[in-house]
Amino acid sequence: MDMERFDTVVIGAGQAGLSVGYHLREAGRSFVIVDAHERIGDNWRERYDSLRLFTPPSAVSLDGFAYPGPRSAMPTRDQMADYLETYVTTLGLSVRLGVRVTGLSERGGHYVVATDHGELEADNVVVATGAHREPRVPVFARDLDPSITQLHSSEYRNPTLLPDGPVLVVGAGNSGADISLELARTREAWLSGPINGHIPVDIDGWVSRHIAFKVVRFLGVHVLTLRTPMGRRARAKLATKGDPLVRVKPKQLEAAGVHRVGKTVGVSDGRPVTEEGQTLDVTSVIWAIGFRHDLSWIDLPIFGEDGTPVHVRGVVPDAPGLYFVGLPFQFSAASDVLPGVGRDARYVVKHLLRRSSSMQVEDLTTGQPA
Repeated sequence: MDMERFDTVVIGAGQAGLSVGYHLREAGRSFVIVDAHERIGDNWRERYDSLRLFTPPSAVSLDGFAYPGPRSAMPTRDQMADYLETYVTTLGLSVRLGVRVTGLSERGGHYVVATDHGELEADNVVVATGAHREPRVPVFARDLDPSITQLHSSEYRNPTLLPDGPVLVVGAGNSGADISLELARTREAWLSGPINGHIPVDIDGWVSRHIAFKVVRFLGVHVLTLRTPMGRRARAKLATKGDPLVRVKPKQLEAAGVHRVGKTVGVSDGRPVTEEGQTLDVTSVIWAIGFRHDLSWIDLPIFGEDGTPVHVRGVVPDAPGLYFVGLPFQFSAASDVLPGVGRDARYVVKHLLRRSSSMQVEDLTTGQPA
């Protein structure tokens, strides 16, 4: 198969990649967005059925096309997925689905994106695979009795996927709290791990959606940034602690009969054991302990000692033409969520355009073809 050439390849067709695509289209650039999913929005559709966003309808819109859904409640998983699909068709973005990227390298002064459908060559590459790629599961999970059903939270859809009997949800973040609360309606449910605070107000109420959220969004987008001491402290804290609970409150878990236990630290006789030494006799375990952002497929010298890419607001200084969008706290606390991803996309595309312009000037100066 012949190698195809583009000015820019965007890897990932979630909200980050689509935002980048919109601004590239507005600038008249040659680009393609590639994604392993078979349908736009599947990164949302593959999450649990009852998922609703924390972001009100007024704040989920991406640049170029407003969210058309109802304004009376937080969008559901499927409503958000359908919006992204409509976004692509309405704006005519160039997206190739069912294309899995397997590598990114440099060859002859250009980037080469290896996929299961051949290679793509580009002057610029934007990695917009998002904050989450590889589900995290502890090593000791393999020691659980084979009779215990195990799912990662990314595989959980609804209670019907689980056998009857008690269930342990490991990880007391937002997904873990949501799932354990849902499961407690039909079975005994245990929630393992510390809760790192919670938002005290009802985020689905009118006041929260129309007033409180605006304050939170302003803080997350404009105050908690890498430019401010407060933002830099917040970034360091988020790196070691999980997010606070947003919709579900500890009192709701207690009222629903969800049993709270400490961290799950190992296995005894095939059963999960908590840090208090309690062995739980459960029929199912759901691992809601997050994801690893696996970038091992990038074969470029761009990583720091901690294994994360070295960048400045998504611009990689050691690899001109390589960019990231959608990383956690890429510039602000909102960088990996809908209210903040657009600003990072605009910044990255502006840098890309300036770089392309300077390259063209240099080509004209040296007499080399652009």
